[in-house]
Amino acid sequence: MVNHPHHYHVEVEWTGNLGTGTDGYRNYSRDHVIRIAGKAELAGSSDPTFRGDATRHNPEDMLVTALSTCHMLSYLHMATVAGVVVTAYTDAAEGTMVTEGDGGRFAEVVLRPVVTISAASDPAKAEAAHEVAHHACFIANSVNFPVRCEPRTVVASD
Repeated sequence: MVNHPHHYHVEVEWTGNLGTGTDGYRNYSRDHVIRIAGKAELAGSSDPTFRGDATRHNPEDMLVTALSTCHMLSYLHMATVAGVVVTAYTDAAEGTMVTEGDGGRFAEVVLRPVVTISAASDPAKAEAAHEVAHHACFIANSVNFPVRCEPRTVVASD
């Protein structure tokens, strides 16, 4: 297998200087802007638990989002390869993070995709595509904590 490197460039700018910089833990905002060329900016902050703005995206949400969307995109491909026609896909993913000392880590992420397939599609193949997709997901392969998948398949009544 040949390695094909892919590079991703992101710019992050902290916008939370309230006038005195970081001269005290409560004296600055965690707000920042995430920029990726050619894409809409993302308004970022920290989790509200860590003095962040709840209306902005935080790194923890984005990590869970990355795992969920990577699985979805891998799954759609694997379902297509298996001859399964997917007509709808939703996921209610949930991540669990634990704090330790001054930091923390994710303990796990659970994906809960609900996949609707056409009546002519094989539900067993639809279920099996999740396992193949999980092993193909670049993001799941890059984290050091468990990513579990608890899928549910719905067969459409065509």
